Amino acid sequence: MSSPTTVQKLAAEALGTFWLVLGGCGTAVFAAKSIAQDDDTGTSFQVGVGFLGVSIAFGLTVLTGVYALGHISGGHFNPAVTVGAALAKRFEWKDVPGYIVVQVIGGLIAGVVILVIAKGKDGFEAEGNMAANGFGDHSPSGYTLLAALIAEVVLTAIFVVVILGATDTRAPAGIAGIAIGLTLTLIHLISIPITNTSVNPARSTAVAFFNGNGAPGQLWLFWLAPILGAVIAGILYPLVFAKGAGEPELDQIPNPPVPT
Repeated sequence: MSSPTTVQKLAAEALGTFWLVLGGCGTAVFAAKSIAQDDDTGTSFQVGVGFLGVSIAFGLTVLTGVYALGHISGGHFNPAVTVGAALAKRFEWKDVPGYIVVQVIGGLIAGVVILVIAKGKDGFEAEGNMAANGFGDHSPSGYTLLAALIAEVVLTAIFVVVILGATDTRAPAGIAGIAIGLTLTLIHLISIPITNTSVNPARSTAVAFFNGNGAPGQLWLFWLAPILGAVIAGILYPLVFAKGAGEPELDQIPNPPVPT
């Protein structure tokens, strides 16, 4: 069987990131808060999926994306994962810029799709309602810049360690997508109240400019913190858990490879 071409890999990364943003941010925009009304009593009640539903949605996008596209591109769907994989010597540095560019493009296209659909509802205002990440006044629960920084760095580092571990040739075959998807779900359960959860610069960029309301000005943190977390993981994993020379590249690993 021939190896995927560069164009195929880039297309897979763009599509996977598109799916991650559409599935995760789309759930947050359309389904997290939904109000229904009892026709008999006129009482309104919440039927949205809430934080739990959004967390599961993000986990499912990664799980399905890894199994569908991981064998083509490695299934990163996240600039931080790409950088962490390169530092861990699981990915070629020469391919990093191309992956990051198409991840951002794929995410932005998903952001446009979400915005267009959302505007199909009378009264929808994009400002402050596009699932953007933030801290301080723009944090869902008012967490500070320092709290947001620590959360994003630590959670991204853990995420990348799980990815590197689950795709290690010593790991049980076939479980990588499940482990990675469940980890991203747990990360969202922890940090949606803190930052609305990034751990992925492409996801943050995808909706920040459509959301406005301070999100573009705070976007720097959601590039810096996830990349820093990925750097920590990319250096730490080989140092602590290295199996020696001959570690395969991501696209040579038999398990469903790496996402975001």
